Amino acid sequence: MICEGCKDLIVTIVKKGWSERVITASRKAGAEGGTVLMGRGTGIHEMQSILGLPIEPEKEVILTIVEPEQTDEILLAIEKAAQLDTPGMGIAFVISLNKIVGRVHMFSQDKE
Repeated sequence: MICEGCKDLIVTIVKKGWSERVITASRKAGAEGGTVLMGRGTGIHEMQSILGLPIEPEKEVILTIVEPEQTDEILLAIEKAAQLDTPGMGIAFVISLNKIVGRVHMFSQDKE
């Protein structure tokens, strides 16, 4: 189901320092930009310790809002740039957004 004005949110979680690659690849594929948040990882590939003390590796979470028809191309570009086909490199997934507020420029471009 594609609704008028709906967008997709691509959520990408990568190791610290990799967000710039994700943003660059997504922009080249047609995205307007993204938002980077800091996070901590607890996946099976992050279970490390120093002197018996567990380490929680830092992660970067990139939020990219895109048109549904752009999603596959942008997601593929992100997958390649972040090497997401390699275990432990990260993950990306898509969430459908039915309502958005505060992104006025996205809607004003559609009307021009």
